[in-house]
Amino acid sequence: MPLSKGDYILLDYTVVSKDDNKVVETTVEAVAKEAGIYRPENVYGPRLIVLGETQLWEPVENALLSIDEGQDFEVEVPPEKAYGVRDPNKVKVVSIREFHRHGIVPQVDDVVEYEGQRARVVSISGGRVVLDFNHPLAGKAFIVRGRVVKKLTTVEEKALALLKLYLPRISEEKVKVAVEGDVITLQLPAEVLLYERIGGILLQYVSEVSTRFPEVRRVRFIEEVEVRS
Repeated sequence: MPLSKGDYILLDYTVVSKDDNKVVETTVEAVAKEAGIYRPENVYGPRLIVLGETQLWEPVENALLSIDEGQDFEVEVPPEKAYGVRDPNKVKVVSIREFHRHGIVPQVDDVVEYEGQRARVVSISGGRVVLDFNHPLAGKAFIVRGRVVKKLTTVEEKALALLKLYLPRISEEKVKVAVEGDVITLQLPAEVLLYERIGGILLQYVSEVSTRFPEVRRVRFIEEVEVRS
């Protein structure tokens, strides 16, 4: 049975620029390394998608609504459905003095802020700076390949996946989730006590849970610290 709006899924995907077959985004660590775009600060792995809520390119969402858990998909996304068609009116020429008076020395390919908007420096010549306010990937078509790794059906599964949005580096194996009546209990590893602003993060998570699961009246956190083995 195909997926439907409101479903919670874990999705692996890779976005490739159609014209040069260059990987621009992926959730798969091995693909990122092979493509030369791996960043150690990023967290790789399937992403939580709530169909109909999570912002997706329209062709991608339509493809997902025609398949089921465990299935692969591939879809082409035209520029107008991705980052838009390039607009020549968004390319402007300004005096380099506009930057110098703010103590900025622009360089080609820098991303700068000008009049409250971000732009890429295309060229610098004769005291003039050419700025491109188009999205860097505007005008490009993309191929998106992916796989629905899992469809989440229980409150426990969904609560854990949502927690990963707020604590992306926490290992799922170190978290235990239990639902008893209208109470969700999450047993967290001691390492979360070292996280900056952990109290605020957990409060935001509770707010999300209360919105998504109206039957839940209480969320209980347990931080377990082992003092001796």
